[in-house]
Amino acid sequence: MNNERVFKMKVSDVYPMLIQKVERKGREKTEVDVITCWLTGYDIQGLKSQLEKEASYEQFFAEAPQINSNANKITGVVCGIRVEDITDPLMQKVRWLDKLVDELAKGKAMEKILRS
Repeated sequence: MNNERVFKMKVSDVYPMLIQKVERKGREKTEVDVITCWLTGYDIQGLKSQLEKEASYEQFFAEAPQINSNANKITGVVCGIRVEDITDPLMQKVRWLDKLVDELAKGKAMEKILRS
């Protein structure tokens, strides 16, 4: 998929799919919110605001208060690509979020997901 196309995608269009993915595996929306806030530095109100204004991934990450300092510890494969090898900083952030949600859906403990 073209990176620019991904960057222009509305987070509000993708977020419900992330929630559905984890709910099918017995996890909860609030856990997706915790993961997203941990990664981006948004609080719940800030996250909600980004979703309401239909921010693109590009806007969402550009306006993120603070990418978590432990985000570089997120490793593994998403869509056949190792997230630690992604050279485009924005695409890496998008894939970090995907990877965290994948880990949640696979039943990983929240402490491990949040690299604490």
